Amino acid sequence: MNRNLTSSPLGDNLLLRTDSYKVSHWMQYPPGTQTVHSYIESRGGLFSHSLFFGLQAYLREYLQTPVTRDDVEEAAAMMAVHGEPFNREGWLRLIEKHDGLMPVRIRAVPEGSVLPVHNVLATIENTDPEFFWVTSFLETELLRAIWYPTTVATLSAAARTTLLRYLEATCDDPQGQIAFRLHDFGARGVSSLESAALGGMAHLVNFMGTDTLAALVAARRYYDCDVAGFSIPAAEHSTITGWGRDHESDAYSNMVDQFAKPGTTFAVVSDSYDIFNACAHIWGDELKAKVVASGATLVVRPDSGDPAETTLKVAQILAERFGTTTNAKGFRVLNNVRIIQGDGVNLDSLRLCLSNFFHNGFSTENISFGMGGGLLQQVNRDTMQWAMKCSAMQVNGEWRDVYKSPVGDVNKASKKGRLALIRNAHGDVQTVREETLASGQVDLLQTVFENGRIVANTTFDAIRERAAVGARALVTSRAPL
Repeated sequence: MNRNLTSSPLGDNLLLRTDSYKVSHWMQYPPGTQTVHSYIESRGGLFSHSLFFGLQAYLREYLQTPVTRDDVEEAAAMMAVHGEPFNREGWLRLIEKHDGLMPVRIRAVPEGSVLPVHNVLATIENTDPEFFWVTSFLETELLRAIWYPTTVATLSAAARTTLLRYLEATCDDPQGQIAFRLHDFGARGVSSLESAALGGMAHLVNFMGTDTLAALVAARRYYDCDVAGFSIPAAEHSTITGWGRDHESDAYSNMVDQFAKPGTTFAVVSDSYDIFNACAHIWGDELKAKVVASGATLVVRPDSGDPAETTLKVAQILAERFGTTTNAKGFRVLNNVRIIQGDGVNLDSLRLCLSNFFHNGFSTENISFGMGGGLLQQVNRDTMQWAMKCSAMQVNGEWRDVYKSPVGDVNKASKKGRLALIRNAHGDVQTVREETLASGQVDLLQTVFENGRIVANTTFDAIRERAAVGARALVTSRAPL
C-alpha cells in the first residue's frame, strides 16, 4: 500500500467517505438483488419549498475520481481494526471492470429549481447488477452534498422573498435594488472551508453580495462563473479602535479619505463606542460636509444592540442630519448614506427591521443586511427534514417496492417505486412512479451523471435564472407588512 493514512487528503478516498455501518451492507441484501433505486427529498420542516443546489459541485469535486487499489487497501486496513467486514474483493472487481468509476446513474431536477417539499429531487441507481450495493454506499456523501447547499439556498431565497416584498411596497426600483440587500458575512462562522464555499455559493444563487471569497473560487471551479459576487471596502472594529477612543472621528475621516470617490460605496462599523453619537455628531455633523462633497455613499454599520430598535433609531438620526428624499411610493430615502445591519440577523429579525422601517416611512432601499452564522451555519439536516431512501429493488429480474412506514412517526414514511417528477394537468409538480408516465410526458428529473461521467452540466447564470423564476412565484403573501 503506497498511501500514507496519516498524510493523504481527508476526502481523497471514496471508500472512507461513508458511514461505518454502510461498509457491511453488501452482505445484507436479499439474494438475487440486481438494482437498488434510491431518492432524495425534503420531507418538510421550516420551508414550504426548496431551492435545489449543489449537486454539480459534488460531482465535479468527488465522483469523477476513480477508486484505486491504494484506496481499497487503505480502507481494508482501517476496517480490519475498526470492526467492519469490508468488501475488498467487490471493490477490486469494480476497479477491474469499471476502472474504479462508479457504475451508477444520478438523475436530478435542474439546479436552481424551486419546488414544493415532499417531492423527489434526485434519484440514484446502479447500472451494473454486479454492484447493486454501491447505490446506498454513496448515500452519506450524496445526501450531504445536497442537503447543506440546498438548505442554505432555500434560506437565502426566503430572505430574498421577504426583502423583495418590502422593496416592492416601498421602493421605486425593487428589482434594481434586490441583488445587494443581503450580504454573506458567514465565512468565519462555519465549520469548515468547504462549508464556506458551498454555503457561500448557495447564497449567491439569490444575491450578488458576499465577503466569502471561497464562494467565488467554488463558483468558478464548479459552475464556470468568472465572478459570482461583489463587495466594497469596509472597516472592522480594530481599524477604528486602533486610532483610540479620542480619535474616533479621525478613523472615520481616514475612511472617507481612502475610499470615498464619486459614485463609490464604502462601509464603516460605527458602534465601537456609541453608535448614536457617531451618527448624530461625527457622521452627521463633523464629517457631514466631507461625506456629501465626496460624491460617495457612506454605509453606516451598527453591530450591537437590538437590531430592529437600533437600525430604526440610526435611520431617524441620519435622516435628521443628512435629510431624505421622498420617492414615488411616498417613502423616505436617505441622502448620501445607507445602513447595513450585520449582527443578530435571521429571518425573524430581518422581518422586524423591515417592518419597523415600513411603518415609520422609510424605504427598504435604505438598509441592507449582513448575515453570517445565521445564513451558513444555523442549519442542519433536520431544518428541512432531508432523507435519502431506497424506494425500489430489482431482485431476480422482478422489481419490488421498498419503503418504510414506522408506526411511531408517519412523517418518516418513505416513497415507493422507481420515481419520476412531472407537472400534472393543473401545472403542479408531482412525484409519480416512473412506470405511470404517459407517452410524451416529461420527467423533470434529468440524467446528470452516469458510469463515472457527468453527462449534463449547468452554469451559475442558468441556475440564477431558474431560481429567480421560482422565487417570483413565491412572492405571493398578502399578510400585513
